[in-house]
Amino acid sequence: MAIDFDDERYPLYASAVVVALLGLWVAVDDDSWLPILDGANLVFHEAGHKVYGLLGSTLELYGGTLGQLTFPLVGVVLFGYRKQFGSAAICLAWTGQNLFNIARYMADARAHDLPLVGGTEHDWENIFLRWDVLSRDTRIAAQTRTVGWILFAAALLLIAWAVRRLQQQTQR
Repeated sequence: MAIDFDDERYPLYASAVVVALLGLWVAVDDDSWLPILDGANLVFHEAGHKVYGLLGSTLELYGGTLGQLTFPLVGVVLFGYRKQFGSAAICLAWTGQNLFNIARYMADARAHDLPLVGGTEHDWENIFLRWDVLSRDTRIAAQTRTVGWILFAAALLLIAWAVRRLQQQTQR
């Protein structure tokens, strides 16, 4: 059976492969660091401090993580609005992958093993100190990773729903 590139479902199948490969990378790589994607995530993180920092010092602290999540979530919304569900699913998986990166940073709040771009200021140490939960950094990081896996599953479910929707439309 040959692949029909004119089939509207083909981009959805390709998106499912991308989401699955990204999930596989996260599952087998100990630090879940994907160089190309996480290089961009780091830029968005650092830019987020500056952009959200325009709204005050508290948002500047949270801005790194917010910046990291803003870009893929904007992609989810924009692609979803355009009914490009495969692309929306990839952005949703990107958000999930970002949560693994964020969880790694959270889990480092007390250990300070990660090299930091901005010097010695550790965002999540400061955030957890504000919230009085620093002693739970690794537990919160584990919960964040769980949310990341939920987003990967949601991305695959979105693709399955979109394929089913196309099948129903062609049957009419």
